[in-house]
Amino acid sequence: CQRCARLVAYSERVARERRPAFREQSYWGRPVPGYGDAQPRIVFVGLAPAAHGSNRTGRMFTGDGARGAGSTLAAALHRAGLANQPYSDHADDGLVLSDAYLTSIVHCAPPGNRPTMEEVRACLPFLTQELSLLADAAAIVALGQMAYRGCWEALGPQNQKTPPRFAHGQRVSLPDGRRLFACYHPSRQNTQTGRLRPEMLDDVVRRALDNQG
Repeated sequence: CQRCARLVAYSERVARERRPAFREQSYWGRPVPGYGDAQPRIVFVGLAPAAHGSNRTGRMFTGDGARGAGSTLAAALHRAGLANQPYSDHADDGLVLSDAYLTSIVHCAPPGNRPTMEEVRACLPFLTQELSLLADAAAIVALGQMAYRGCWEALGPQNQKTPPRFAHGQRVSLPDGRRLFACYHPSRQNTQTGRLRPEMLDDVVRRALDNQG
């Protein structure tokens, strides 16, 4: 995809220059596809690949360090019985997801981890198509406020562009009958400050699996 010139240029430049710790590795350096069970019960939607995480490994929520979002999410999925291991280090680490699928509203790494709304909207048709193919997933968990807003723009009522106010743990119904759950993003900042504790993430995952409010 070449829709967002800024994101394409940044992802490719990071892949060429690389971080010193990964100097000997080959970076993915292009749009990162979703990953997981093709018939999931629950879909997790993040914001965008990390420059030296998914943009390096080529797999969603993978390779951003022991305390990064990918490791935090993998540990929660493992506790819920949705993953066979509690870590997500690289594309060949053996991670297998059951009943769960990982994707994002933007598939290319953005500078500063901040895509513009124009870039979000350019990528949303892919999310809409992706979710239409994952017909077995009755619950969608939006990780962070921008992912929540993006999911609403992709799947919400056409006559209601503004979603209900974001709040951790909130559940809203979508026109196609699915339910959208809001969750703080499992970023290093949120987990280290205590804004998102493991039990808070586990509770959202449990409710989404049960499809309960």
